[in-house]
Amino acid sequence: MSDDIIDVVVIGGGGAGLAAAVSAAEAGASVLLFESETELGGSTQLSAGLFTAAGTSVQAGLGIEDTADKFFQHYMDLNHWILNPGLVRAFCDNAGPTLEWLLELGVEIPARVSSNAHMPGLCQAGVEDVWRGHVPKDQGYGLVQTLDRARRAHGVEAILATRVQRLLVEGGRVVGVVADDIEVRAHSVVVASGGFAQSTELLEQYYPYPLAAGESLFVVAAPGSRGDHLRFGEQIGSAVVGKDWGLTMPTAYFQRYHHWQAGFPPKSRIYVNKAGRRFMDEDASYAVSGGLMDAQDGPVWAIFDEKARTELPAGYADWDAERVAAEADAGRTVRAGTLVELAGLIGVPVPALVATVTRWNSQLPNGVDDDFLRHRTLANKGSTSDPDPVAQGPFYAVRMLPAELVCTHAGLEINQNAEVLDTIGNVVPGLYAAGEAGAGILGLRYVGGGNAVANALTMGRIAGRNAARASSVGSTPPSELGTAGV
Repeated sequence: MSDDIIDVVVIGGGGAGLAAAVSAAEAGASVLLFESETELGGSTQLSAGLFTAAGTSVQAGLGIEDTADKFFQHYMDLNHWILNPGLVRAFCDNAGPTLEWLLELGVEIPARVSSNAHMPGLCQAGVEDVWRGHVPKDQGYGLVQTLDRARRAHGVEAILATRVQRLLVEGGRVVGVVADDIEVRAHSVVVASGGFAQSTELLEQYYPYPLAAGESLFVVAAPGSRGDHLRFGEQIGSAVVGKDWGLTMPTAYFQRYHHWQAGFPPKSRIYVNKAGRRFMDEDASYAVSGGLMDAQDGPVWAIFDEKARTELPAGYADWDAERVAAEADAGRTVRAGTLVELAGLIGVPVPALVATVTRWNSQLPNGVDDDFLRHRTLANKGSTSDPDPVAQGPFYAVRMLPAELVCTHAGLEINQNAEVLDTIGNVVPGLYAAGEAGAGILGLRYVGGGNAVANALTMGRIAGRNAARASSVGSTPPSELGTAGV
């Protein structure tokens, strides 16, 4: 190896890029990381940091028996088996070991039950029967800080505020990148530049679904999520998979922030469709809740009363008692003195809405929900009290819809080694991808909290290790070396 050639260049300093850089350096490679923004972290740093994995020491510490086999079966079933089984299998097999790697690096996840995405421990991530949501101390920020300490310890230089312009390609092989009009040559390149949630143009092309929310749409992905991976893919003729897939979470029409800042809707609320009927567990995981709302023929309304409004915790940007009152004063949130009047204002049948609220009041405040089993969900979330009846006017109706764009799933097709594939399925020599940039794991259904972070860090680690290994033996790709991960 000549002195002016880097072993591995990593594009992007979020969770996937940091995992790739650290793992490549651990394998003995020289690594250079480019980050388009002024700080590292990407969308991982903005997240709750949940990491979904099976067969971990945290689970074992709680007496939970779980395996990668069970994880794989659940993952594929939820995604209707339309994902590449070999790729998903590699992810499920390596997610647990990657979590253990993070623990060794210093991430703190105690072996205790967590009732929410902000309490370190193990929580229910989605609709899984075995809990797999690992919540780290200090959330996504804590993950990033731990990985960044490891990066610095290994002497990996991170060049900030530098957006890679293009790949260097010679004879069909990726041999480096161009940044600030300077050629940086490398034996391998890992694309970990995030998704494209911040690009309306790319959303229109690859994931138009969230645009239907109109003015209610807001994006919580990192500013650098501009779709650079798709631009790089065009250079080398890579296959793109995951079109029309992504995670858009259900929110109130007036919400503009992630729930950390926005707050939460009242516990005592009922979701009804245009027929005035309840159709779902109001606390269902966003793995399925968006689809449940989409299945309704018309708008979905959250119904609650004055007591629920006034008891909203103060200090949040959106779900705040005064904010809801202001929305009602402006006529955007519907408010009425009686349920009969409310039904008329939102255009649902009066008898249906009255019957729905009456039935809900007879059950949930008494700790049962025969129809949608919400009492089980509340218990899993650590709720120690039953919801109050929805009975004290005035009553409110807030339009609910999928409008919080979290991540996009369309990206460069990769195999189980995180190698990028071209349109006929051949490996593009010298190029790897991970996170939202490396597509095929985040699929039709978002499996639950921690899916994106686990994908980013697990596949980032695989990409970094394999890129380093390929660099150390010349141009032989991992697919020919017989390795499928870490």
